[in-house]
Amino acid sequence: MAEASLFSPCYHCDAIAATDAVVRLYPKSAMLLALQSDPKFAKSFAAMLAHEVMALRTRLERRNIHSARDRIWHFLTVNANADGRTVQLSGTLKQLSADLGLAHEALYRALARMEAAGEITRSGATIRLRRTI
Repeated sequence: MAEASLFSPCYHCDAIAATDAVVRLYPKSAMLLALQSDPKFAKSFAAMLAHEVMALRTRLERRNIHSARDRIWHFLTVNANADGRTVQLSGTLKQLSADLGLAHEALYRALARMEAAGEITRSGATIRLRRTI
């Protein structure tokens, strides 16, 4: 959550837990020492940071898609499980709309149209694409 603060003179991150949560605190000095002294840990940490950069680039790319339907389709195809067809939402549709940069009403309407067109089926927090990607 606060990786960038490791390399900043001041702590500049915060978070709000939407549910009960357990939080781990790692002192900055211990993290920096581990990065310097443990190549395997440093490599793992660098890989995690690279994954975060790739995820951010994907979200920025998605935000440049103008059509709500196309933006949703991009999200679904990028986040499909190994079967290429199933997406398990980790939060609410309101949270998804915020992540997609859409008004929640626009998300609800677009999903309803996609379902009516036979592109997707929905059951609870699961969205199934009717065609493989």
